[in-house]
Amino acid sequence: MGAARKYLTALWPFRHLGLKALSVALAVLLWMVVAGEETVERGIRIPLELQQFPPGLELRGEPPSTVDVRVRGQSGTLSRLTPADLVAVLDLKGAQPGQRLLHVTPEQVRVPFGVEIVQVTPSTVALVLEKSGSKFVRVVPAVEGKPAPGFVVSGVVADPDAVEVVGPESAVRRAAAALTEPISIAGAHADVRRAVSIGMLDSTLRLRASRQAVVDVRIEPAPLERAVHNLAVHLRNLAPHLIARSMPSAVDVRVRGSQENLAGLGADSITAFVDLAGLGAGSYSLAVRADTTREAGITRIEPDSVQVRIVGSTD
Repeated sequence: MGAARKYLTALWPFRHLGLKALSVALAVLLWMVVAGEETVERGIRIPLELQQFPPGLELRGEPPSTVDVRVRGQSGTLSRLTPADLVAVLDLKGAQPGQRLLHVTPEQVRVPFGVEIVQVTPSTVALVLEKSGSKFVRVVPAVEGKPAPGFVVSGVVADPDAVEVVGPESAVRRAAAALTEPISIAGAHADVRRAVSIGMLDSTLRLRASRQAVVDVRIEPAPLERAVHNLAVHLRNLAPHLIARSMPSAVDVRVRGSQENLAGLGADSITAFVDLAGLGAGSYSLAVRADTTREAGITRIEPDSVQVRIVGSTD
């Protein structure tokens, strides 16, 4: 009898009447909120994903990475929608080499619940598939700038000196070399060593393994040296109303450079000078410096200093 009473009590429709009424009210409220939202449509750009890529094939050229879609749904749902919530998928399973036209339909777009795809643009994607190829190409270091005057580049070596590239057969056949990041040798007096990245100018090609190379640029003194005699010593930056004289008034200058740069080198290509900036009347022992208009380095000035006497213009 007690068990029967408990069973009937469990089936009594008015048991927990307050909770049941609250549940019904919440459901009605939710329905009213959803039913009251306006159905809207908007455009959005989403990623295009290629799946089940056939082994041994490569894409020639750059395929589209996105498509535009028009989506429809409740205004609240679409207001929270982002491009990361959707993706268009192209299945390449069983694709063969050659040009392929693949349709992108609304059914191929993954969407959250409550969102409908109305249109996909473009609706057709053209892809060109080729057999994959590979070969080794040499690494060509990119060197920027010039070494210091009087120095030359005697050699450039990359380690590794060759890398394997992979990609569409036609692009692999055209590939001649892999390039490095530029290595600056501007003003260098000694060897330059840099670890730099390697890459291909053709974006359809990629490296099988190596991504970096160590490049050594050998810098040596230029092979030729020449002397220019009896160059007048110029007195620079002499203050107004002063007169200066140097003893000796001429020097010999030795320069080093390539045969091309030293050819025809004369007194008009080199200027020997002392700097008198800030000096007043008196006697000074000053170092001689030299400039040259050629790509050559000054290796020696004889004598390397001169005696300079400065007096007032009325003395």
